[in-house]
Amino acid sequence: MRSLIASTFMTLDGVMQAPGGPGEDDDGGFTHGGWSVNYWDEHVVRFMDETMSEPFDLVLGRRTYDLFAGYWPNASEDEGAKPLNEAVKYVASRGRPDLEWHNSVLIEGDVAEAVAALKREDGPELQVHGSANLMRTLLRHNLIDRFRLLIFPVVVGTGKRLFEEGTIPAGLKLLASDVSTTGVVMGTYEPVGDIVPGTFARD
Repeated sequence: MRSLIASTFMTLDGVMQAPGGPGEDDDGGFTHGGWSVNYWDEHVVRFMDETMSEPFDLVLGRRTYDLFAGYWPNASEDEGAKPLNEAVKYVASRGRPDLEWHNSVLIEGDVAEAVAALKREDGPELQVHGSANLMRTLLRHNLIDRFRLLIFPVVVGTGKRLFEEGTIPAGLKLLASDVSTTGVVMGTYEPVGDIVPGTFARD
């Protein structure tokens, strides 16, 4: 069995759309691309390095795949390119794109069923980065075993959210956390089942 880890950058109001630069994803008229860039420091870099310190394969949506494939094949090892280039890249797409990045595989048929089958195989952990639509699909089918969330101290108001309206309620357990010098809260969480309600009322 393989674990599936969802890793994403999020604003304080929960938006995960286009953290890396203007024009990265302007769906819905999104105009705040690149909102994460000025908050990176050595703590954020270390968190991301640790994320990729063990062998892994990738499960990516088409837009995120294209962004990664346009950069990492030509990046240096000093930038952390080697593990990404060596990983198998499983790509969810409504079309049949040419996947030219080394070790890329198109997911055939139903995405949730295909990812569930991948999880049943032996192999390294599966990581999903970005890929908002894909993450939400996997979330609806209870396929995410762990979340690595980097929450940036910025509010953008609109955009794609991981935990959108209609998300199945669930409790999470914090496994590890850190805070950068710029206020980025980095946490690793795992689902622990249904929310257990309580009350502060006295008898």
